[in-house]
Amino acid sequence: MHDIEPHYSWRHLYIASEDERSPFYQRKYSEFEFTHAIYDHYIHPQWDDIGSSTLFIKILFAEYARGFCVIELIGEWNDILYNDIMYLKRNVVENLIESGINKFLLIGESVLNFHACDSDYYEEWADELEDGWIIGINFREHVMEEFIAADLDYYIAFGGRFNCFAWRALDPLQLYDKVEDLITKRLNP
Repeated sequence: MHDIEPHYSWRHLYIASEDERSPFYQRKYSEFEFTHAIYDHYIHPQWDDIGSSTLFIKILFAEYARGFCVIELIGEWNDILYNDIMYLKRNVVENLIESGINKFLLIGESVLNFHACDSDYYEEWADELEDGWIIGINFREHVMEEFIAADLDYYIAFGGRFNCFAWRALDPLQLYDKVEDLITKRLNP
């Protein structure tokens, strides 16, 4: 896992540690020192610690004028043992919402497992978005099955066309436009 880096092709457009509105503003990174691990597996030092011992993220892009951000995740999303949604919601999402973000694109290719608890934080997150949304892109099949079993599909749109997305071939604004089009069609068939 130590060689799985967050997507870096958009760094010329956005760097969270240089964004004054980002919860990771002025964070320093090492290219060589591995300080974070998920269980006994070190992860690449470019991932951001949100307070969880099993889930790390990277804000790949934030566009405040349009009110959206793209967040890539890695690890095990474990709400049962570690309450990961609380860390994500309190330490990242709330800061972004206060800065005008109400549309969240979550890239889940590197989320290896999901363990649900209750849906309170998800419901709270969705309620705070007004006209916004939360989209899960490219989550693994067994993770989506756990999302469904926990009724998180009420709060996060995922699966179907959101799960075969070649998002790396797009720039962030193209990705947003494509997702916005899909979610609009999904809500207004």
